[in-house]
Amino acid sequence: MLKSTLTAGAAVAVTLVCAASASAKIVEVGRTDAAPACPDSPCLAVSRTTGYQVKVADERNTFAAPEDGKIVAWTITLGKPTDEQTAFFNKSLGGVASARLTVIRLGKKLSARTITQSPVQPLQPFFGQTVQFPLSRALNVKKGDVMALTVPTWAPALTQLLTDHSSWRASRALDKCTDTSSQTAQQRLDTQVQYRCLYKARLTYSATLITRPVPNAAATPTPTPTATPTPTPTPTAGQ
Repeated sequence: MLKSTLTAGAAVAVTLVCAASASAKIVEVGRTDAAPACPDSPCLAVSRTTGYQVKVADERNTFAAPEDGKIVAWTITLGKPTDEQTAFFNKSLGGVASARLTVIRLGKKLSARTITQSPVQPLQPFFGQTVQFPLSRALNVKKGDVMALTVPTWAPALTQLLTDHSSWRASRALDKCTDTSSQTAQQRLDTQVQYRCLYKARLTYSATLITRPVPNAAATPTPTPTATPTPTPTPTAGQ
């Protein structure tokens, strides 16, 4: 019985040591738990723009990196439009459904700069699924960088209009918010545009972040005590 207790204690100790050394964390930045609109009527799709989620209900910063790290994959929940709906979007919006993850850094006056991007992914083979795309090259991100969705054509990754305060912004000019067919997708790095158009719905995507490991604090060296010499007695007269 004593042996079992010691073995269990050793296992716990090893687990704690491993947890302390593995300080990097895996964090899902964003949410994919909402139902896309398609194939319901109206079948809504994100089209020819870059967008990012501002709020999920009353929750902000869900799509912002909580720490420095690397994005190693991204995920998107796709509706399943009918053949007729798919043909309409393909013809109207420049081709088959596609998207990529874009990391942006917010600035002043609703502006944002494009920091890095994943490759463009075709989406039609995955309609009706929540699909994760691993990245062959991880994307470096800083704390506060925002995960955005760039859609060069169209993507059935948009909910119906919501009344729970959820909202997302698109890289469109203020007078172009109803123009969903003009190309505004951000596909060049280090470009800065304004995201002036706000829509009351949710985009259904997320990114997988591995945070940077934090090294252990350096131990403070213990000072080495110095020896104090013993004074030699001085002889006095008469000795």
